[in-house]
Amino acid sequence: MSELLVDFITSLDGHASGEGWPGFWGLEGPEYLAWLSKQPEATYLMGANTYRLMSGFAAGEVPTGQDEFRPEEEASVDELTQASKVVFSSSLEGPLTWANSTLVQDDAVEAVRAMKSSGSGLLSTIGSLALSRSLLRAGLVDRFRVVMFPVITGATGEERIYDGYPDVALEMIEHRTFDGRIQLVEYKPRVLEHPPLGIPA
Repeated sequence: MSELLVDFITSLDGHASGEGWPGFWGLEGPEYLAWLSKQPEATYLMGANTYRLMSGFAAGEVPTGQDEFRPEEEASVDELTQASKVVFSSSLEGPLTWANSTLVQDDAVEAVRAMKSSGSGLLSTIGSLALSRSLLRAGLVDRFRVVMFPVITGATGEERIYDGYPDVALEMIEHRTFDGRIQLVEYKPRVLEHPPLGIPA
């Protein structure tokens, strides 16, 4: 059975991106990049918006406000191009042009449920806030990981991650700090039907 990881890179205040900021908010360091390069092989799950953005980068479209890709960004896009990707969308039409991408137009929750039960290895979301929220709400997420960069994007932050989420209890399974400033927290999530009625003894 496959394991499903929801994986986010955020500002401290929970934004997935910020207007005028480079990838990783320009704050990645050697320790973090080394850890990133050693992540296990995964099949990446995404929605149409993330596909359009990332496939555009793969085709050479530079992020707004930049003249060219930084080496770290270029390496990240190259790795994604080589990886297996499943794109959930009713608006895109196949075949998809980005290498190693498969389009699924059926219900994403049911499709991922089937992928988990019939497959092996790691499934991981990339971006795709609405997809990640739907998968979490459906109880399909095994691990919920957030890497927080030391910046608050109160004025320029975009894509607020946690809006529309249910209440979720989180059991910590890993935490670490990279380069003395970047914080990783990883949890086993459990969707709550209601807040706890009392504090455990």
